[in-house]
Amino acid sequence: MSTRADELAAGLDRVRERLAGACRDAGRDPGDVALTVVTKFFPASDVRLLADLGVTEVAENRHQEALAKREELADLGLRWHFVGGLQSNKAAALVAWADVVQSVDRVKLVAPLARGAEREGREVDVLVQVSLDPPGADQRAGADPDDLPALADAVEAAEGLHLRGLMAVAPNDGDPARAFDLLAGLHARLREQHPRAEELSAGMSGDLEVAVMAGATRVRVGSAILGSRPSVA
Repeated sequence: MSTRADELAAGLDRVRERLAGACRDAGRDPGDVALTVVTKFFPASDVRLLADLGVTEVAENRHQEALAKREELADLGLRWHFVGGLQSNKAAALVAWADVVQSVDRVKLVAPLARGAEREGREVDVLVQVSLDPPGADQRAGADPDDLPALADAVEAAEGLHLRGLMAVAPNDGDPARAFDLLAGLHARLREQHPRAEELSAGMSGDLEVAVMAGATRVRVGSAILGSRPSVA
């Protein structure tokens, strides 16, 4: 009978093989694409097993859950990402545990994040999240592409925050390749003004190959490694 460690090892191996194959197909070095394992809703014990398997970066989307996990797993030296929708009145609190905030999608979030960084005496890497939903669609989180320049400038100017690049999620409907090509163009224009914003976070369990082909430097994978999300209250 397989153990949980066996299940996670098998899932991780499959995803690493997929990433290696995607990089081969795109003519890219596999070392150029980082893996962040999305561990939201899964127990700290799973995160510890993943760390034993070589995972160094994990992502969460709920503050209290992530804070408790980070405190319990402080000995592992993991890099923690926040990937959820962000409220301005809770943004400062994230800095207590998040090393990277991938979902900054409006200027209003910048000041509280900077205050949190000052209070905690930490520096935080920021990815600006852009919406790839077509005009007229029911948009999820993400800045309008036209608002990216002002948002990027605000992050760059904030003390304690470092603009590292863009993040996006492919639309629920439509061709992810087309959406990620759009994202790649937006990223290229961002780097014209902010050359150090090198990171492009795109691609999840179902579309990581497409994202790698479009130039993603980081993929965010949960279910393909951890399995179906457990029931939560």
